[in-house]
Amino acid sequence: MTTLSYPYRKTNPALQILAALLIGLGLYLFATLAWLVSYQIVYAGQIFPGVTVAGVDVSGLTPQDAAVKLSQTLSYPYSGRLVFRDGDKVWVATPAELGMAFDPSASAQAAYRLGRSRGLFGALADQIRARKRGADASPVILFDERVAYQYLRNLAAQIDQPMLEASLSIQGTDVVAQPGQVGRVLNIDATLVYLSAQLQTFRDSEVPLVIQETPPQIMDVTAQAQTARQILSEPLRLVLPDGGTEQGPWTFDIPTLANMLRVQRVEDGSGPRVQVRLDEGALRANLVGIAAHVDQKPANARFVFNDETGQLDLIAPATIGRAVDPDATILAVNQALQNGAHTVPLTLVYTQPKVGDNATADELGIHELVSSVTSYFYGSSIARIQNIQTAAAQFHGVLIAPGETFSMGSMLGDISLDNGYAEALIIYGGRTIKGVGGGVCQVSTTLFRTAFFGGYQIDERHAHAYRVYYYEQLPSGANNPKLAGLDATVYFPLVDFKFTNDSPYWLLMETYVNPGARTLTWKFYSTKDGRSVDWTTSGPQNVVPAPKPLLEENSDLSKGEIKQVDWAADGADVSVTRTVTRDGQVIHNDQFDTHYEPWQAVCQFGPGTKDPEKQAKKQGLCQP
Repeated sequence: MTTLSYPYRKTNPALQILAALLIGLGLYLFATLAWLVSYQIVYAGQIFPGVTVAGVDVSGLTPQDAAVKLSQTLSYPYSGRLVFRDGDKVWVATPAELGMAFDPSASAQAAYRLGRSRGLFGALADQIRARKRGADASPVILFDERVAYQYLRNLAAQIDQPMLEASLSIQGTDVVAQPGQVGRVLNIDATLVYLSAQLQTFRDSEVPLVIQETPPQIMDVTAQAQTARQILSEPLRLVLPDGGTEQGPWTFDIPTLANMLRVQRVEDGSGPRVQVRLDEGALRANLVGIAAHVDQKPANARFVFNDETGQLDLIAPATIGRAVDPDATILAVNQALQNGAHTVPLTLVYTQPKVGDNATADELGIHELVSSVTSYFYGSSIARIQNIQTAAAQFHGVLIAPGETFSMGSMLGDISLDNGYAEALIIYGGRTIKGVGGGVCQVSTTLFRTAFFGGYQIDERHAHAYRVYYYEQLPSGANNPKLAGLDATVYFPLVDFKFTNDSPYWLLMETYVNPGARTLTWKFYSTKDGRSVDWTTSGPQNVVPAPKPLLEENSDLSKGEIKQVDWAADGADVSVTRTVTRDGQVIHNDQFDTHYEPWQAVCQFGPGTKDPEKQAKKQGLCQP
């Protein structure tokens, strides 16, 4: 008997698992498809369960019925309220006023499509979600942005404001302050984005306004305004420091302060700000006038040389120089006013003199008389003698440093009646007239001769327009033509006499006026350095006789009165040479050339005077 055998077939486990998955997936797809088909059949033409539009349940309704229900239920465009707020300002509008319109048919169609779109699985997910949790279809609205834009433009007209910087001004004596203002602009386009999104919700709510703000750099000037009012609360007084009362105070009243007050915008590390202070230019101009009264140059002590002891005797103490420091004073004034002070000391700069009260002859190298000249002024009037005394006193005891150039005009100062001068005859405008200071040239001539014969360096010298007999007088009263060409005139600052102490020692000047003897003596004390002076003069050359005397009427004179107002002098040229040597070497070789104009004698007579020429001759006036 034959036995048939079949081979054993083994099954692959992986294939079995794959087969099971495929069968399962097929069953799921079948079930899903069956669900969809059956769900579509059950709700054919109807909106699926759980679907709402803006919260209105439209489940099981046809799109047509849903549109009717939505149009009857949703009145949001007209009943809704949207709020816009800016601070305490509030605006309320309906969606319809903002350009919104609701489309119920399109909204119903959107609800009907929910669960019927998005493919097989998407549709199934939407159906399940709607059935379990509900699904709200977005309402379809029409939004006319032109209407909303115009509405927002109206709001912008109430919201927008320009940015204003704070300001401060001085009007008369009043301080006017204006606070700053933040610039504000409604961004309509950005606000429309928020409005559009809010309309989609079909809910009353507040729509944020997008406002862009630009703050000013300076917002508040209250403190600066208070400072300005404080500055203008009382006059400003400038005084001398250390309680000095010999001058001042200098007072600026409130209107003057207000006119000088300036409001300035300044930048620093903390940003821009407003600064209130007095105008530097105006204050500086006022300080110039004050300085004219306060400033004084340092002055050396004045001495006379004691011929018996060989020492210096003090006759006037040294003066410390002082000058107003405008920059420091301006700073001090503004700082004081900022702090509420209205009495402010001037800031002064002090300069010590070169020679103090305790200087000695040995320290200065003053041991002997080195030059002395006496001039004569016989026939001078009382007024002329007064002027000679006044001018000469300015130089008594004055010291000149080694190498210093001395200006007579600078030391002489202002020639005026207030300074002790009287009216006497002067040369001015081609005539000899009465003026303040006549006789001062007696002093300048004497100084010139003292420097000339002392061998010192002459830097500037000007002769008179014509020969003045005072300057050629001898002790006897007679005239000496050899003295012609050795005069000097001063009319400061146009005309000056200057010389330099070109020795290694200080030079002390002393002046002595003897009114009774009609003499002026000028002395130089120093130490001789071996210099010697040789000089020659040409004497008057090219002499031109004086013109014939002039007689002229003067209405200020009475009938028969004759008065001589100018004196005749011959014209001439004079050349004076000087050679100064020391140790056999020439240190100065000078030539002083002088041209004198011929000068006419002038007599004046009163109206109605008969034969004035004869009357003048009879009185010895205006004779050739």
